[in-house]
Amino acid sequence: MNSRPYVPGSPARAGAPVRRATGRWSEVKIWWREIDRVLLALVLCLMAMGSIAVAAASPASARRLSSGEVTLPDLYFFWAHLRWQILGLCAMIGASFLDREHARRLGIVLAVAMLGALVFVPVLGYEVNGAKRWINLGFSFQPSEFLKPGFAILLAWVLSWRLRDPNLPVLSVATGLMVLVGGLLMLQPNLGDAILFGGVWLVLLTLSGMPLIRVGAFIGGGMGALGLAYLFYDNARHRIDSFFGGGVAFDQVDLAQRTLLAGGWSGTGFWLGLRKMQLPEAHTDYIFSVIGEEFGLIVCAIVVALYLAIVTRVLVRLVEEENLFALLASAGLVTQLGGQAFINILVNLRLFPSKGMTLPLVSYGGSSTIAVCLAVGLLLALTRRNPFITRETQGLRALFATRETSQ
Repeated sequence: MNSRPYVPGSPARAGAPVRRATGRWSEVKIWWREIDRVLLALVLCLMAMGSIAVAAASPASARRLSSGEVTLPDLYFFWAHLRWQILGLCAMIGASFLDREHARRLGIVLAVAMLGALVFVPVLGYEVNGAKRWINLGFSFQPSEFLKPGFAILLAWVLSWRLRDPNLPVLSVATGLMVLVGGLLMLQPNLGDAILFGGVWLVLLTLSGMPLIRVGAFIGGGMGALGLAYLFYDNARHRIDSFFGGGVAFDQVDLAQRTLLAGGWSGTGFWLGLRKMQLPEAHTDYIFSVIGEEFGLIVCAIVVALYLAIVTRVLVRLVEEENLFALLASAGLVTQLGGQAFINILVNLRLFPSKGMTLPLVSYGGSSTIAVCLAVGLLLALTRRNPFITRETQGLRALFATRETSQ
């Protein structure tokens, strides 16, 4: 009898049907049959709500950024956002057509390229609002945004090596990657993304079978690292002191909370909000507050429910996933999406220090919109499934059953 516990990710069973697409239309039909249409609908719904929210926030940002020489139209950011959303949708749909092998390769290449770009950000990057996070190559982009999907896929690939050889030092390699990414982000400074990457790293290590005692040790180490950051990292200390010291009349987070609550349950109405006009970054970091003022707390709750539905839908999809790499990569991608949304919403509620982090799929963005849509496209590709194949195992359930047996 084989005493070795089952680990999701076993090779494909013999006799499984082989797909042979005979043309472009056949590929589209196969894609439509295998794609998670519920997840796609939830994402498109969030993007549609984001377009309306950016239209509501655009006048505040356009007037704030106008000058004596240049006056921006009230809907300047709305029309720009629509253009970026169209490009993002193309990236999302294109990535969702990939099979898992090509999605893995794209993620790894993206991770390596963006890690290289992060190395050059302190030298070649330019500063915005006190942080040097962007590189201009004829167009501006933030390497850390494109690194997010690549990092989740690269980390999942490294952790799946354990299936080939349990003695491979996958934990050390994964931890080394996290230390490298965290260090490069702290140089910008970008503490918010460093925390988000750390959360993804911890989730994937937990799902890959790391003992819970070690998970607790890493959490304790992370708390200690935050303490050291407070002591020796000026950016972290200033944000934390501002958060615990209480808001003032012109504090961004305090203004965001006041704007969010100004509309009550039903909101003031589209383009009728007044507090948003004083809010910096109304179309990006604090768009959730604009939604609260103009559309009400009920619509804010709907936005939160949509994010929870996306995370829940992916986890339900992974319950029967047999491939360990696909399971880990999908979990990492949805952790990034949900984690970033969670942090942004907490900042707007004044329950978390300001992080300079946008609300994914909702906030205005240029290259960041494309990066988020690319991540969603890769998630759709990794969760594709032939509905006519009967599965004999259950991924997440088997994984946790294995953990309980081993302990």
